[in-house]
Amino acid sequence: MPNSSQQMKAIILYDTRTAGGSTDRFIDALGLKLAEKGAYVEKGKCKATADYSFVQDFDVVIMGAPVYYLLVASELLGALIQSNLKRHLRRKKVALFLTCGSPEPMAYMMYLPQIKIHLVRNKILAEKVFAPQQLSDDNALDAYVKDIFHAYRKALKIRNAALTWTNEAEEMLEQIPGFFRSRIRIAAEEYAEEMGYSEITLEVIDEAKGELER
Repeated sequence: MPNSSQQMKAIILYDTRTAGGSTDRFIDALGLKLAEKGAYVEKGKCKATADYSFVQDFDVVIMGAPVYYLLVASELLGALIQSNLKRHLRRKKVALFLTCGSPEPMAYMMYLPQIKIHLVRNKILAEKVFAPQQLSDDNALDAYVKDIFHAYRKALKIRNAALTWTNEAEEMLEQIPGFFRSRIRIAAEEYAEEMGYSEITLEVIDEAKGELER
């Protein structure tokens, strides 16, 4: 059975209108904090019509953007509506953040739901609204990253306790090249978790591979 201490692979998907601005600096700091805790991290600026099939390779998808004129930055929302991002987010664990100057209760009531409405079947590990002054607040960022790791490890522990791999499935997985092995393992475990399977067999792996190829 896969080890519960396996390295978390996270992708940060974000949008911002100002290159090199406070949001970009925040994303860099977020990525560094995640890496310092042992995660493998990549980041990508959202485009509404991009191909997001690469999301399949990650355990956690962290999404966020500033709020402009009462709306979450358009490229992130556009990606959820127009591209294949929503399809490839299926079964993924996600974390959310927004940056805005509105009072926090308003942000949680009006702005986060603009993203969450597209993620009703996803496990949300953490969500946070950062005020402008908090973007450079090390304590606020530390707390957010801590929440992500705590929720992820808890979910992984529950998954590993519920799932077992047959010897045949483990042997077949070992024959797959390293890069694809990780992708198939993630897909098989996420698929089994959603379908309510307690055992990962060769048949379950085939089903999960079929889902990846759709």
